[in-house]
Amino acid sequence: FDGLALNCRSCSGEINRLPRFYHHGDASDLKAVVEYAQKKHYEAIYLVGFSMGGSLTIRYLAENKNILSPKVKAAVVASVPLDLVSSVVELDKKGKRFYQSRFLRKLSKKILQKSKMYPDHPVIIHTDYKKRIKNFADFDNTFTAPLHGYANALDFYTRASVKPLLKDITVPLSIIQASNDPFLTPECLEINNNEVSSEVTLLLTKTGGHVGFVQKGKYHTFVEEYALKTFNKKTSNEKI
Repeated sequence: FDGLALNCRSCSGEINRLPRFYHHGDASDLKAVVEYAQKKHYEAIYLVGFSMGGSLTIRYLAENKNILSPKVKAAVVASVPLDLVSSVVELDKKGKRFYQSRFLRKLSKKILQKSKMYPDHPVIIHTDYKKRIKNFADFDNTFTAPLHGYANALDFYTRASVKPLLKDITVPLSIIQASNDPFLTPECLEINNNEVSSEVTLLLTKTGGHVGFVQKGKYHTFVEEYALKTFNKKTSNEKI
């Protein structure tokens, strides 16, 4: 296996050059990476995504189901906030806000950089950031929604949630969720088999946290081992 890793816009150590950022509702950059891999003559492509990366993986597979390259064989995703509305509410609860605060501190720095790049932009204004932004809903109402074509934060969460897209999956997709994930709610841990593709498998573990899945005495995580075993089974008769 050869690994290609996608850095979302502004997450590679340098700010991206456009006003827009990355978000759960746009898998076009992932699509570009997969198309790049196809042009590089990879004979088979397997996707792995964690957290928002899992959302983007699901979105890419669903939105491109009619034009998906036969080289894309399967995917494994983990710790995916399938239902953004409930996850945002969960992270605003007492005892979990430190996760939210950490994300918002990092996003604040990026907004500050953007405001210097675009001092006259009607959306990217950083001057009263601390007064306006107390939680994810504040941030997404102020920045994410208007920058990316959503009416408001709720519109963004609703349209960017990938749970409704699971019915459109056409390749084997494993979703691994930990029951003790502080980011996820029952809405993210349960799927109705009548409303999802037969290609989708949901695997629930008792522990694992958010993007953890550490195994005692082992170097690789449970998700890494699961993905390798899954993909190796599918590559047994293929040249990689």
